[in-house]
Amino acid sequence: MRRLFLNYPDRSKRFLEILIPLTAWALITMPLWLSFWHPALVAYFIITFDVYWFYRSFLLAYHGIKSYLTMAAHSKVDWLSLAAALPGFDRLYHVVIIPEYKEPLHILERTLSNLVKSEYPKERLIVVLAQEAKDAGAGEKAKILTDRFAGQFGRFFRTLHPLIPGEVAGKSSNMAYAGKAVYRELAGWGISEEMTTVTSCDADALLHPKYFGALAYQFLTDPDREYHFYQGAILFYSNIWRVPLPSRVFNTMCSIWNLSLLTQSKHFVNFSTYSLPFSTVVKAGFWDADVIPEDYHLFFKVYFTLGEKVETRGIFLPVIADAAESRGFLRTMVNQYEQSKRWAWGVSDLPFVIRGAFMHAEIPLFDRLRRVVRLLEHHILWPVNWFVLTIGSLIPPLVNPAFGRTALGHNLSQLSSGILTLSTIFLAMLIVIDWKSKPPRPKEFAAWRLPFLYLQWLTIPIVSFFLSAIPGLDAHTRLMLGKRLEYRVTEKI
Repeated sequence: MRRLFLNYPDRSKRFLEILIPLTAWALITMPLWLSFWHPALVAYFIITFDVYWFYRSFLLAYHGIKSYLTMAAHSKVDWLSLAAALPGFDRLYHVVIIPEYKEPLHILERTLSNLVKSEYPKERLIVVLAQEAKDAGAGEKAKILTDRFAGQFGRFFRTLHPLIPGEVAGKSSNMAYAGKAVYRELAGWGISEEMTTVTSCDADALLHPKYFGALAYQFLTDPDREYHFYQGAILFYSNIWRVPLPSRVFNTMCSIWNLSLLTQSKHFVNFSTYSLPFSTVVKAGFWDADVIPEDYHLFFKVYFTLGEKVETRGIFLPVIADAAESRGFLRTMVNQYEQSKRWAWGVSDLPFVIRGAFMHAEIPLFDRLRRVVRLLEHHILWPVNWFVLTIGSLIPPLVNPAFGRTALGHNLSQLSSGILTLSTIFLAMLIVIDWKSKPPRPKEFAAWRLPFLYLQWLTIPIVSFFLSAIPGLDAHTRLMLGKRLEYRVTEKI
């Protein structure tokens, strides 16, 4: 296989780009076409999938509760004092890169104002406003932000990324340009890259005031820090009380999922806003400029560079971000759909990961298989889940009436429904986690609307179809047909 990847790099990549989405399509349509010949096999597949979903629901609730309780405790710890007592603290710097393209000025001001509230010594915070040259309003924003914030951090400077042929417009190419610019400056500032972290901070991400203190403590007490990414709980709660119901349900589920990952280091891959040692970025060759899913891609780039010890460690503090929103219900739904599709486009990185797993024989085989299987499970089942769980059990008896008269065919729907009903037990736990985690109700959100926050959970099947399954299937199909996805910044208001 290594020889195949070496001799036919483009063809092998294209083959995987077709095979992976085709697998998702095969699983979605299997209850329809296989029920003509082997309906019992389809029935057993559906029941097995339902049991798998029950297990995944249990894990989500268990790790969600565990992460929430840990986060509640860690939010009360004086991380800065603990870190300050450790050797090397006085030499530790944090670089914060904020990539942005056509972001509203008030969003950037909010993010930078929040960084000013950080408990960490500001003279050792280096803030980089990473802008795109093609943004006509970049210069004016940079001047306003520099005038206001330049004196509030140890360093505050701007990079202007010119998109060159061969690069893909988006966060990854912007981060690559900004990261290399910082690297060139560190030596002149007398700052060691070994004692510096770099944080990829989304333009709307609000890091907890204790975040850099906690990061410093983890960094300084971690003997394997060069192998580790660090990430807080990314909660899409900044505007959660304002967005319409479908968006609120979808972003609540995404937030709880992100929270639950903090206690699952073996399955945790950095996402959106994260930190890692600057020296690790240098060893891996920085971010790549020709990809869209920069977070997953960087993780596996580091993994193939440094080996099986690479993993993401949770920082049990909230990182508050905006749920996708726009002006008006329909535009908000389109905005949310596009964001979900961009997340699902991470499937385009699977050929890179699979190729790397074959090429890097120095990494233990079991570890490579574990990570590839986990990634395949996540991305292939993304568009599959809804179809199998919701309508899968109804199809075999309809397609094959003879099977419907058998005991298995007659009871398939009831058995499937029973397993999924049991899974709703864990939904109650998720409701509690959400209620405890989200910001207090603003005054403009009428109290009489509160009961509807519980009823909104009944809309999960509808919301997940339009804002998860279909965007996921859209991304898969585009990849299969060779229609590349252009990076689209999520609109902010």
